[in-house]
Amino acid sequence: MIVEQKNNEILVRISAGTNASQIQAILDYLRFVELTSKSEASEKDVQNLIKESKSDRWEKIKKEIGFDD
Repeated sequence: MIVEQKNNEILVRISAGTNASQIQAILDYLRFVELTSKSEASEKDVQNLIKESKSDRWEKIKKEIGFDD
């Protein structure tokens, strides 16, 4: 593995024989860190958003399958 820093980027070179799904999992985590690095949301904010999202999704599913009649 080779790690280089150029300008405002970090380049990582990994041999082609490495398991692609493991690399993807690491890249997904790094993307998450990059996207949330400047977030001011608290853990409580995140939990409330998840709760609201799940509730909205359940309401939509109930309508689609006819449970709300």
